[in-house]
Amino acid sequence: MAGSGRLRVTVWNENVHERREESVRRIYPQGMHAPIAEGLRRELGEHVTVRVATLDEPEHGLTDDVLAETDVLTWWGHASHDRVADAVVERVHARVLDGMGLVALHSAHKSKIFMRLMGTTCNLRWRSDPGGEREVIWTVNPSHPIAVGVPQPIVIPHQEMYGEFFDIPPPDELVFISSFAGGEVFRGGCCFHRGAGRIFYFGPADQEFPVYHQPEIQRVIANAAAWCARVAPANDIPSTREANAQRNWYLSRD
Repeated sequence: MAGSGRLRVTVWNENVHERREESVRRIYPQGMHAPIAEGLRRELGEHVTVRVATLDEPEHGLTDDVLAETDVLTWWGHASHDRVADAVVERVHARVLDGMGLVALHSAHKSKIFMRLMGTTCNLRWRSDPGGEREVIWTVNPSHPIAVGVPQPIVIPHQEMYGEFFDIPPPDELVFISSFAGGEVFRGGCCFHRGAGRIFYFGPADQEFPVYHQPEIQRVIANAAAWCARVAPANDIPSTREANAQRNWYLSRD
């Protein structure tokens, strides 16, 4: 963190659906990046600096200078994966191998950068019914730092179904598994290491549902950012409050 004492997170969002679809704009009037950034600021407080970058900015907002000042990059994309320039993908890939963290969200499983890092198709089964269906997120690794302070289970009332088989390499660590009203299950919380970088894939949420407004989901993303940046304490202390205090101590070091 360059001795700043702050975790530097860049929240990258395609920002396409929100501008062209009224149904999505009603849920995310300031873009899907807004509640993600707000959750990071609430959970990490003064110990985080958050910037936002979007697809239509020059170089998609991910210049060499921006990435050099980014400890963790969160990524949400869906409708325009193919519009992401290969040169930018190469730049992000190199930064991950060099130690930058990546939190890939929902349909980022088919982003160029995630597939490049995984080396597989990253295909999965999906179903999107009008009104969605209930998703229940089960913590299967409760001692993992990403699970600290997370309720067991997390319930999402309305969501798009993602199901197995999910064509990814075996995760280095599996933190969450989701079950759906239709009976499907999904490895929706997966940790990977690539080079010096840490990667977390988190299955929620589709653009048609207000999942990123849920505090529990924001909590997972904040925990994931801290884990990817190697500032998350071990999840073996008795309370969330103490875990937060220990994490904040890590973040405040020079």
